[in-house]
Amino acid sequence: MFKILQKINWGLIFGVFFFFLSLGLLSKSFLAAFFLFLISLILIPQTFSYLKEKITFINLEKARFLIVVSSFFLALAFTPKTDLKNNDSNKQKNIISPSLTSTPTLIPSLTPTPIFYPVVKVVDGDTFDVEVDGQTKRIRVIGINTPEVVDPRKTVECFGKEASEKAKSILLGKKVNLERDPTQGDTDKYGRLLRYVFLEDGTDFGLLMIKQGYAYEYTYNFPYKYQNEYKKAQKQAEEAKRGLWADNVCITPTQTSKPTVPVYIPTPTTVFQNQTSSSTVNESSGGFVCNCSKTCSQMISCEEAYFQLNICGCSARDQDRDGVPCESICPGG
Repeated sequence: MFKILQKINWGLIFGVFFFFLSLGLLSKSFLAAFFLFLISLILIPQTFSYLKEKITFINLEKARFLIVVSSFFLALAFTPKTDLKNNDSNKQKNIISPSLTSTPTLIPSLTPTPIFYPVVKVVDGDTFDVEVDGQTKRIRVIGINTPEVVDPRKTVECFGKEASEKAKSILLGKKVNLERDPTQGDTDKYGRLLRYVFLEDGTDFGLLMIKQGYAYEYTYNFPYKYQNEYKKAQKQAEEAKRGLWADNVCITPTQTSKPTVPVYIPTPTTVFQNQTSSSTVNESSGGFVCNCSKTCSQMISCEEAYFQLNICGCSARDQDRDGVPCESICPGG
């Protein structure tokens, strides 16, 4: 047996082994593949004899063992470690639980964790205070409006107290997540932060107030992100006669009808001119002109469409009666 082992050309066998190993690593690490290839040249007797003839400045016979060992460790150093780790982990998974190989890999979600702020005070149905980094910030909920209860310039409006109490029962002692809408600005003219409000269970506070009849849908200046949902919720509340929409809820000796829903009127940044005859925009003054014969395609902006609807009373610009004119240029209808 020992004689048979002596007859085997181990240099050729290991040389061929390292040669194929270098080919396998060539696409991943050129240096690792190079050093393994060098080992194969030194181990294969035929190639080693050729190298001894060509390289005469060193004694390859004496340096043979040192070259093989050093090249082996250099090849290990340049072999990508991540690949080896991944291969080992994949092998372990296959051995431990072959049945799990078909299970898709779960990719971690990139959605940021929502931040919740404690509510410290409820002013009324659409305004409250939260604590942010030790400071109190006042929040005005986007997309809703509730009857007034605290405005010193106005009397307490019908269903205002109920709306305020409802907001307190929902928000006080709770934490809320605040969402900004770039179309509405960061703050209103009173310095209140304009935000959508979500409870810890994901409930949209504004939508909930509208659904239960404690608030109106309210569009200020421009359509907002959840406008369609809020409008549908108000329509459902009206049809179901919930809250302030219930029969005879807002009938008092001095009031014979429910408060009107706020209507958007564009900020008059230009001079308006009333005119009964058909005409176009007066370019020299930069103002809009009442002209109910003007079609939506002839409007120069969404602001002009609102002007024709709300100021001039051109109801034909709002055919579906949802308060949004010319929906081809005014989103949210």
